Amino acid sequence: MSDSLLMIFVKNLIPGMVKTRLAEDIGIDKALDVYNELVHHTNKITRKIEVDKAVYYSEYVEIEDVWDTDEYKLHVQKGMTLGQKMSTAFDEAFDSYKKVVIIGSDCYDLNSKTIKLAFEMLEEYDLVVGPAKDGGYYLLGMSEYFPQLFQDKEYSTDTVLKELLEEAEELELSVYKLPELNDIDTLQDLKETNIEWEKLGADAEVDDESETY
Repeated sequence: MSDSLLMIFVKNLIPGMVKTRLAEDIGIDKALDVYNELVHHTNKITRKIEVDKAVYYSEYVEIEDVWDTDEYKLHVQKGMTLGQKMSTAFDEAFDSYKKVVIIGSDCYDLNSKTIKLAFEMLEEYDLVVGPAKDGGYYLLGMSEYFPQLFQDKEYSTDTVLKELLEEAEELELSVYKLPELNDIDTLQDLKETNIEWEKLGADAEVDDESETY
């Protein structure tokens, strides 16, 4: 057992329940294809990271999907809001681990090197944060549990990161910032990545070995 845990928050692949803003432009089915590709990408970049890993589903644990149960522990997110769900996951994780990092499954620009760097920086910093271009964050790492960082926060807004950093400053926490990356929430976000989204779906074969680590 490692002293470090990587937590991965994912949504269940339910049509109409994922990438809703994106679906307004490309349709529910294609938005589901895009999210499925993002989940596969997240799986690929986390496989070779040598820490304990856990996947947290939004609704229920999938019986058969890309997450190998020999390598990933499977859970369901607990709480009503995203802040509550993340806070609970961190709280429970620190019962067993000294360094904990959480990522979502929306960032196609994220790679294993950046995640490994986050764990390394937790040796020196209280927090590690990966800023997203939309004002949120794609990664958050902690060297101990700081519940204040999740209280009274409004997620899915362009002030999420700003509020987090202000809270960290008030708590006098040291913070390491990773490179700014782009989450995929809108059609413009999608166009700024190299996903060939028009080709995704039942008629396209996705090359699971194409990712460069």
